[in-house]
Amino acid sequence: MSDPYARLSLNTMTTKTWTLREAVEATAAAGLPAIGLWRDRVAEVGVDDASKIVRDNGLRVSSLCRGGFLTGLDDGDAALADNRRAIDEAATLGARELVLVAGGVPDRDLPGARARLADRIAELVPYAAQRDVRLALEPLHPMFCADRAVISTLGQALELAAPHPAESVGVVVDTFHIWWDPDIAQRVVDAGAAGRISSYQICDWLVPMTPDPLVSRGMMGDGVIDFGAITAMVAAAGYTGDVEVEIFNEAVWATDGHLVLETMKSRYRDLVLPAL
Repeated sequence: MSDPYARLSLNTMTTKTWTLREAVEATAAAGLPAIGLWRDRVAEVGVDDASKIVRDNGLRVSSLCRGGFLTGLDDGDAALADNRRAIDEAATLGARELVLVAGGVPDRDLPGARARLADRIAELVPYAAQRDVRLALEPLHPMFCADRAVISTLGQALELAAPHPAESVGVVVDTFHIWWDPDIAQRVVDAGAAGRISSYQICDWLVPMTPDPLVSRGMMGDGVIDFGAITAMVAAAGYTGDVEVEIFNEAVWATDGHLVLETMKSRYRDLVLPAL
């Protein structure tokens, strides 16, 4: 019998209170093959030691989060330098996918912010390609457009990626951010046909939301998202990579991490795996 968790990955934000080592060791002990890393956790020990900890525990890195924030009004040099560091970290960690969160609108000029984003991605692509790292553009729900991401839909992300090779620029399918989109089915088809699905990240949309929307991501099954339908779309589009659980939620963070892992496995098995 095949391993039901062969594609399941824990994103370190889901167990935010754990150190990198704690998250890696618990992930391996839970029988999962992969982990998605945030750069703050990597910075705790340094990228070389982080890479060794992951390797020593037999895991692969499903993604590194995050780069991006490329819409500033300055010349962009500092942001580009930080993104190059993120690319280097991803390469050292063996992470093929570097998740990019675009950045918000600093001056009410939304088209201008998107234009700067496009220009700066173009500057980063050759550097990333040399290191075999793909820039994974993540559309965020429109409520985050002002301060976090001027990319709100898969369609926009695909348009931004289109001038570049699929091996260099992909898109993230994150259920929390795109479940509402009436064009989701066609856009997932388009992403798959272009070979651009970099990552499939899952969590639920809670009703009611918490007072802070940023930490309103819920455990699968606790909200309104149809994981069977979206997962079937992603699978039909040809995606065979890891399925990464990324939850921002104060109640989840206050729960024992081992219980979170077991709940995550159970919900994945019941709600996601049947459609893969």
